[in-house]
Amino acid sequence: MINKEKAGWCISALLLIFLFLLSSTDLILKEREPEIYPISVILDDTNDEYYANFRKGVDMAAEKYHVDVNFITLYGENSGAEQEELFRREVRDGARAVILAPVDESSKVSVLNQAAEGYPVVLLGTLAFGGSSVYSVAPDMYAMGKNLGEQVVQQENPEIPVCVLSEGLSYTGGQELYQGLTEVLEAHQFQITLVEKQDSDTYRSVIEKTVYPELARTVLIALEPESLYEAADIISGSSVYQEHVEALYGIGSTVGILNEMDRGIIDGLMAYNQFDEGYLSVEKAVKAIAGERPESQEKLDFVYVKAEDLRKGTYEKMLYPME
Repeated sequence: MINKEKAGWCISALLLIFLFLLSSTDLILKEREPEIYPISVILDDTNDEYYANFRKGVDMAAEKYHVDVNFITLYGENSGAEQEELFRREVRDGARAVILAPVDESSKVSVLNQAAEGYPVVLLGTLAFGGSSVYSVAPDMYAMGKNLGEQVVQQENPEIPVCVLSEGLSYTGGQELYQGLTEVLEAHQFQITLVEKQDSDTYRSVIEKTVYPELARTVLIALEPESLYEAADIISGSSVYQEHVEALYGIGSTVGILNEMDRGIIDGLMAYNQFDEGYLSVEKAVKAIAGERPESQEKLDFVYVKAEDLRKGTYEKMLYPME
């Protein structure tokens, strides 16, 4: 009887040792490795300066959904041809989906024509169209332009001319934004001049004309974060410009832009949640890769922001998202 008990104890001990060795060598009790999704994000600029909050959203979604994100900026400024080549390269190198901020309508159409049937493409700043695997995460640019126009109408005198600054209406969303804005302003008899950037002195020349050859007043409206920040930077450098630029409005919510608003240089701006834009674009891409059918269009809400809102912290979570 004693020998049988000893044998039982020995067998149990050996079994426990065997199970321990198996588990320690990952032969059993092995955790399933999550699938990693390689996704490329192709931006429309030479740097990601204006995509800081967007990138925070991308990073959070990438961690949740096990995504290996390749962030790509352009070498040449506003180069649609380069963007098309980058898209071909990323698909060739194994990206399972591409998130694209198209430079303009032409590059958007070209990229979508290159994409194989069923290949997921998520567009930023413009609405999706075409195949079932094309998605978009963007505000309604036409509606945002109208809203900005309504704010200007409430604040400004139509006798003071309006100058609209733009990096170029051909760039993504520019035409829709401008159309919404000018429809409202023209309906209230505002005089509008469009100035599209030609070189590094374009905006400065417009602002200088309020002082020389004769004194004048103007309301400036910038259609992009780049044009808004550049105009604000020029105006903030001269007390004379500040006296003759009646007001400055625009689109964008980078830290630099918000600082200029806090200093009183920018009177009002339209902003949308770029953190959500980044997060939702990755989420859509992952769902599309997995064979799910996410909504083709994700319209982002936008808000009008004044300096008072910054002081009160009204939109603090949206404008200054946590990591």
